[in-house]
Amino acid sequence: QVQLVESGGGLVQAGGSLRLSCVVSRRTFSSLAMGWFRQAPGKEREFVATIDWTGTSTYYRDSVKGRFTISRDNAKNTALLQMNSLKPEDTAVYYCAGDRSGIGYVRPTLYDYWGQGTQVTVSS
Repeated sequence: QVQLVESGGGLVQAGGSLRLSCVVSRRTFSSLAMGWFRQAPGKEREFVATIDWTGTSTYYRDSVKGRFTISRDNAKNTALLQMNSLKPEDTAVYYCAGDRSGIGYVRPTLYDYWGQGTQVTVSS
């Protein structure tokens, strides 16, 4: 069974940075596309960023372009989300997800594996 464990969330002031990590339990990580999603209270889960299995193709939601960077380290079975210039509207629980197709998608229903989430809170 594939397990995903996120870490790196916390409380930060607006303009600050955080780096989220997602460690995947199996060597299948190298064939997975990875995605990051977030969910704020009372809102639906929304796409943040995705990276394909090769690490060469990435895609971001418009509101985080230029501020967030998704990457992967296949040697450590880890996906990363570097978040800079954080805004209060970035406050949410952030989830990482794995896609067996290796492509990476915007729709959360197309992902096969999910982590438990990590809270990110940005104060104004």
